[in-house]
Amino acid sequence: MIRFNRLSRVDLYVTDLARSREFYEQIVGLEPVTTGDGSIASYRCSDDFVSVRLVPGKTPGLSAAAWELQDSAQFEPLERALRSSDTTYAPVSQEECALLRIERGLRARDPHNGTTLEFFTFAAPRERHVFSPTSAKIMQLGHVVFATPKYEETVAYFERVLNFARSDAVENSITFMRSFPNPFHHGIGVARAEKTPHFHHLNFMVSDIDDVGRLHTRLKKGRIPIVYGPGRHPISTSIFLYFLDPDGMTLEYSFGMETFPEEAAREPRLLPRRPEWSDSWGSVPAPEFGKVGVL
Repeated sequence: MIRFNRLSRVDLYVTDLARSREFYEQIVGLEPVTTGDGSIASYRCSDDFVSVRLVPGKTPGLSAAAWELQDSAQFEPLERALRSSDTTYAPVSQEECALLRIERGLRARDPHNGTTLEFFTFAAPRERHVFSPTSAKIMQLGHVVFATPKYEETVAYFERVLNFARSDAVENSITFMRSFPNPFHHGIGVARAEKTPHFHHLNFMVSDIDDVGRLHTRLKKGRIPIVYGPGRHPISTSIFLYFLDPDGMTLEYSFGMETFPEEAAREPRLLPRRPEWSDSWGSVPAPEFGKVGVL
């Protein structure tokens, strides 16, 4: 059984690095981090060394998502699970481990969608870094969501192969899973896509509800598209606000989320696909919501 701490880092492809740097620093509120790789813009939003990396690319999208394992003992069941599912994987090089300040890492390729998934440990004792908030008191990366036409296969892969725990699902639409035993309602969402797998959105969890309101003001002043909210998701209890980055990728601020105990957690629900289960405040997502981004 593989045990995780949390979603720790996400790498995004952006088409104009200078433009995206300004946006992610001033609007999103991330703190720049020096890693020694000048071609990539690195940022922190938690006590991890780096939380988000912006990678220059011709097309915007998700380059990689990385989860911190609970300890080094998790590599054995992880590798066993990857081999049993014919998942291609390789070790992260020592040079890159040093840049990321991690002890050991594995880089795998999701066999159903081609998504790059990384799993790693920090050296013990774990070094805690100080995130210096500017625009908002971000707690951490919350979750990443992508959409795929191989919906059932992808949900089964994360649940049965990687030991993610299902929290809830909306019928024939999206499944929310937590990286067990992380208590938050979901660290990943898998949505159904019509044809091509694509990146849906990246979430940042804030520790103060006022930060959602302040973001709303920044977005309005900057004429930045708001594509959903503000509202409240009844499924996870989170207050949310979705907006677009300069490439049109969807980002989310959220405050609050249901938590699960490691043992005796409630059973996952299968909920009807109705607007009231998406937002109890009654907002409706814009057509651009969750549409831009390759995997």
